[in-house]
Amino acid sequence: MSARREFVAGVRAELPIALGVIPFGLIYGVLALAAGLPPLLAQAMSAIVFAGSAQFIGTQLFATATPAGVILLTTFIVNLRHVLYSASIAPYVQHLPARWRWLLAYLLTDEAYVLAILRYQEETAAERKHYYFLGNGLTLWGCWQASTAVGIFLGAQVPASWALDFTLALTFIGLVIPALRTRPGVAAALSAGLVSLLAAGWPYKLGLMAAALTGSGEGEGAGPDAESRMRLRSIDMQLLRLLEEVAAGRQESMADLRGDIAFEAAGAKDQ
Repeated sequence: MSARREFVAGVRAELPIALGVIPFGLIYGVLALAAGLPPLLAQAMSAIVFAGSAQFIGTQLFATATPAGVILLTTFIVNLRHVLYSASIAPYVQHLPARWRWLLAYLLTDEAYVLAILRYQEETAAERKHYYFLGNGLTLWGCWQASTAVGIFLGAQVPASWALDFTLALTFIGLVIPALRTRPGVAAALSAGLVSLLAAGWPYKLGLMAAALTGSGEGEGAGPDAESRMRLRSIDMQLLRLLEEVAAGRQESMADLRGDIAFEAAGAKDQ
C-alpha cells in the first residue's frame, strides 16, 4: 500500500475513536478554566502535553494549590504507561530516521497506539505502516486541540447533566475489545482490570501504573519476538522498583509537605 493510502487508512480508522474523545476534550477545557488557568495556557497544555489523563489530574491538583513537585510526580506516574507503549512499538519503527521517531513519539497516545500496533502486527509489508500511525496520531491530535478550544470557549455553559465523561469509558472499551485476539491478550486485559479495581485507592494514581505493569507482564507472550519480550520484562521490573520507591517514600514526603504547610501558616499568622 502506498504512503498516501496508509495515511488515509489511518485517518479513517481513528475518526470513530476521535469522535468519542471530543467530549473528553470539552470537559478538560471547561475544567481548566474553572481551575484558574488562563485560556491560552489551557490550550497550550493540550498542544504540548497532549495527554488527557495527565492534563485532567494536573489541572485538578493545580486548582487545589498542590505543590509543583507533587503535580510533576503524579503526572509522571500517570504517563509511565507510555514507556510500555514505546517498548512495544519500538521494534516496528526502529528503522525510521530520528525525525520520524520523535514525531511518532509525540503523537503516541492510548488511542493511536492500539490502532497502530494492530496494524503493525498484520502480516503485510511494514515499509510504509508508519504513515498509518501518523494518520492515527494527527487525527486524534487535531480533534483534541479543537475540542479543547471549544470547551474553553463554552466554559461553564456545558451542563453537567450531559455526563460527557462517560464517553471516555466507552471509547476505551471500543479500543480494548478488537485487540483481544489471543489468549495472552485476554489474560492481560482481565488481570489489568482486576488490579485497577483493587488498587483504585492508591496514592498518586499508582494503581493505574500497577495495573498496566500487571497487564504487560501477563501479555508478554504476545510480543513480536523474544528480544521485545525481554525488553518489556526489563522495563516492567524497573518500573515496579520505581513504584516501590515512590510508595515507600510517600509517608516521608507527606510529612515534609505537612511541615511546609504548617511553617507557611505560622509565618502568615505572625504577619
